[in-house]
Amino acid sequence: MSQKILVVDDSPTERFFLADLLAKRGYTVITAENGNEAYEKTKAERPDLVLMDVVMPGASGFQVTRALARDPDTMGIPVVICTSKSNETDRIWGLRQGARDYLIKPIRPDELLSKIADLMA
Repeated sequence: MSQKILVVDDSPTERFFLADLLAKRGYTVITAENGNEAYEKTKAERPDLVLMDVVMPGASGFQVTRALARDPDTMGIPVVICTSKSNETDRIWGLRQGARDYLIKPIRPDELLSKIADLMA
């Protein structure tokens, strides 16, 4: 059974780039375009991993990551934040919210795939 990854980003271009990259590697990909949709889809679909943008309409990626990390149903699902917010304070804050890793855009495919493989091993 292929592993399922939820890609959360309000940019259609970014969603397509990540979904295409992951699908070509054999992952099943579902997408969400905002934080609220991301939370609902994570609860309903139980992905093996979530790639989370931060700056989105409605709930931010930080807020959704924190909500998922605190929810007994979803706390075991690793979240990797993928954002253009490159300050060290943002990275620390993201990890404090419960993210397992923090990647800065533009995402390098080899780095992303390597981190996903480590987290899903």
